[in-house]
Formats: sequence, structure tokens, C-alpha cells
Amino acid sequence: MKIVAWLNLVGNLVLVLTGGIVRLSDSGLGCTNAVIACSSDQFFAHDLHSFIEQSNRGLGVVLGIFSILAVVVVWRMRRTRPDLWAHAWILLGGVVVEGAIGAVTVVTGLNAWIVGTHFLLSSILVGVATSFVIRSGRVPGAREHVIAPGMRILTHVTTALLAVAVVLGIFTTGTGPHSGDADVLRNTGLWEPFVHIHSWLGYGLGVALLVLLISAIAHRERRFTLAVVAVIVVVAVQIVVGVIQARSSLPPLLVGTHMMLAAITVALMVVLVDATKAPVRTATGAELEDYADDAQLNGSAG
Repeated sequence: MKIVAWLNLVGNLVLVLTGGIVRLSDSGLGCTNAVIACSSDQFFAHDLHSFIEQSNRGLGVVLGIFSILAVVVVWRMRRTRPDLWAHAWILLGGVVVEGAIGAVTVVTGLNAWIVGTHFLLSSILVGVATSFVIRSGRVPGAREHVIAPGMRILTHVTTALLAVAVVLGIFTTGTGPHSGDADVLRNTGLWEPFVHIHSWLGYGLGVALLVLLISAIAHRERRFTLAVVAVIVVVAVQIVVGVIQARSSLPPLLVGTHMMLAAITVALMVVLVDATKAPVRTATGAELEDYADDAQLNGSAG
């Protein structure tokens, strides 16, 4: 099951990458048909743009197979592991919806809102797939919080900041020059206000993560600390890439890197949230004996 879970996670991440390549290479309308066939008179790709677009569609089909495998593998555990059962179906349903949105994207001539929804759903599926990977390797059982209430609240605030930053990033990209086709023009007048708001959110996210790191180190929560460090490293690189791309006329390579880092950050944030809990600790035999001895001594003293 772990292999199938990893296939879904890697597949969704690669789909973000290929989707970015489609957009940044102006291949969004490389295939004029909204279905599997590239065009009304040709099933297969006939030039570079159509090849890139059709390859992205083909990857979507492969990802659909991976999600079906997830449902099949989890079938026998559907009653004992309802969490895995729900994850598998969400992944499968998400891939189906992604395909439908992709078709609508072509029909609407790369409408910015539809394209943005496409990426947003991909980001959500990356998060679900990450959770699926984590849970597939976990022994079922009760879990308890391992960090202080204040740190838990800050963790959720940080997660919300990331979610808003991703959405604002989609708006920012939607008003930028990379529409997905050379003949599709965007209203770039809103790009500058959006990019500033997006940047402020990114800086706020960085500050919140640093506060979390300091708190985690102070409370000596090793697993949680490592998760925070991982997110901080990726967000720091993300901020640097974002600043450079904004000041260098948005080169496609940097824009694509920024998109991939956003998806990776979502995955790592799911790991971070999961690290706020751990399996309920059960007493060892030696600890139970010590407890019994203490109880006996207290009884004798009484």
C-alpha cells in the first residue's frame, strides 16, 4: 500500500510540474480538442506544443490509474481504516474533476479563473496524497497532542497563511504574462498590487514559522522541530525565487520553480500538522512495576 500511496503523491507533484510546463511553454491550446484526441482531424500530437499538452493529458490518465489502484488496495481495509478509504476516494474523485476542469480550460480559451482552479485543485490533491502516504505507514490507534496548545494554534494559523498565500499566488499568476498561449492576453494591470500582497503574506508565513521553530526547540519536540525546519528551508528558497522572478521580468524557469516549490510546501505543511500528534504512549512493564510499588508504599503509609 505504501508504494501505491507514494505513486499518487509523486504523480500529483509531477502533474503540477507538467502543467506548469504546458502553461509556460505556451502549449495550453496545443491540442484544440477538449477530450483525449489532440484535434478533430488528428488523434496524436503534431508539433512541440501539442506534444507537451497531450503528454500532460496522458500523465493525468496515468494518475487516474494510480488513484484507482489506491481504492482497490484499500478496499479490504475500508472498515478498519476508514481514513485511508476516504483518502483513496478523494484522490480518485479529484483526478476525475481535474480532467473535467482541464477540458473546460481548453473550451474557455484558457480562462484565468479556470486555469487557477486547475492549479488549486492540484495543490489540494498534493496535500491529500501526502496525508495518504503518512497514514499508510502508520499503525492504527489513538493519538495525542505532543505540543503545547499555543503552538497548536500557531501551527493552524501558519497553515491558514500558507493556504491564503497559495490562493493569492494563483491570482498573481493569473494577472501575469504567462497565460498558456501566445495569443491569449491577460490584463496585467492588477499584477503589481497582487504581487505585493502575495509577498507580504510570504513574509508573514516566514515569521510565523520562525516563531514555531523557536517554540519547538524550547519544548524539545524533535519530530515537530524537524518538520518546521523542512518547511522553513523550502519557504526561504521560495521567497528568494519569488523576489528574483519579480525583479527579472518573470522568466519561465523561475516561475515554474516557484509553482513546484508551492506544491512541495503544501506537502511539507501536511507533514508539519501531522507532527503535532503522536501515538498515545503506553506504560512499559518496568513503569507499571514502579507504579505498583509506589501505590503499595503509599498504602502502607496510610
